[in-house]
Amino acid sequence: MDALALEAKGAKTDSPAAGPAPVKRPKPPKKAKRIVYFEVEILDARTKEKLLLLDKVEFLRDICLHPPTDQHWYPARQSLCLDPKAKSLKDEDILQQLPVGTTATFYFRDLGAQITWAKVFLAECAGPLFIYLMFYFRLPFIYAPKYDFTTSKHWVVHLACICHSFHYVKRILENMFVHRLSPGTMPLRNIFKNCSYYWLFAAWMAYYINHPLYTTPYYGQQQVKAALIIFLFCQLGNFSIHVALRNLRQPGSKVKKIPYPTKNPFTWIFMVVSCPHYTYECGSWVGFTLMTQCVPVAFFTLIGFIRMTVWAKGKHRNYVKEFRDYPTLRSAILPFIL
Repeated sequence: MDALALEAKGAKTDSPAAGPAPVKRPKPPKKAKRIVYFEVEILDARTKEKLLLLDKVEFLRDICLHPPTDQHWYPARQSLCLDPKAKSLKDEDILQQLPVGTTATFYFRDLGAQITWAKVFLAECAGPLFIYLMFYFRLPFIYAPKYDFTTSKHWVVHLACICHSFHYVKRILENMFVHRLSPGTMPLRNIFKNCSYYWLFAAWMAYYINHPLYTTPYYGQQQVKAALIIFLFCQLGNFSIHVALRNLRQPGSKVKKIPYPTKNPFTWIFMVVSCPHYTYECGSWVGFTLMTQCVPVAFFTLIGFIRMTVWAKGKHRNYVKEFRDYPTLRSAILPFIL
């Protein structure tokens, strides 16, 4: 190939007519981000007493690493705010972005003993599991003495115990291996309020289902078998949704995404519902209600549906607010209804 052909293709030649190749100038180095440190003064929110003085502080979490005067104030029970009556600030807040001067004053509040959310959920689920079994085995002081440690003659009672235990064992395992729980905490004093709802309802339901005078469902085996199918179907659906929501976000990521149906048929309900895990949860308790034909179970199902509807509508509003392209066909918990 001759020089003309090379030039026609835009190739460089050694001809003296061609000028020297342009020399690329190196890019100037980026300026290092200026880090501003603050001097921080910590005051007691109630007494206004000076507790601590720190220098060279950048993030709010750096303050929590220095418990003010008392070692039992571990970071989880500390609350810092700009005003004694203001809301608590977040650990990841940067002082440079807060309305403070180079000498910042914060007010300290003791939130009391804390418990992690993982332990809260464990207590909520383990309590009903063991309480129900106490009534199932008819421990003393529950029913008349002649029924102590006896078993029911109705097979539906044993099936109900299996289903109830399966439900809460599933929830415990999901909390351990499926859900990515936040590292946040809750005041220990609130655990009794959180757990009493599940524990007391479990005792109320178990008392009547395992009672020696319990009567079986009106339509017999057909009703029980149909209810069992509903219960198992919704339990599988609930688990499938939890797995899909887990896979939606990478470990440690805080980026929120719109959940969409996957190849799993149980997730196709995402096309019309924003919170199908609540839909399946309610369906499970509807099946358990039909299986046992017990008024306390029906009441627990109704209260649970109301609670989950409130949660679902709140999450649905957040989805619509955060994502402009959020599917308009979706409802909160019941397709095309609610």
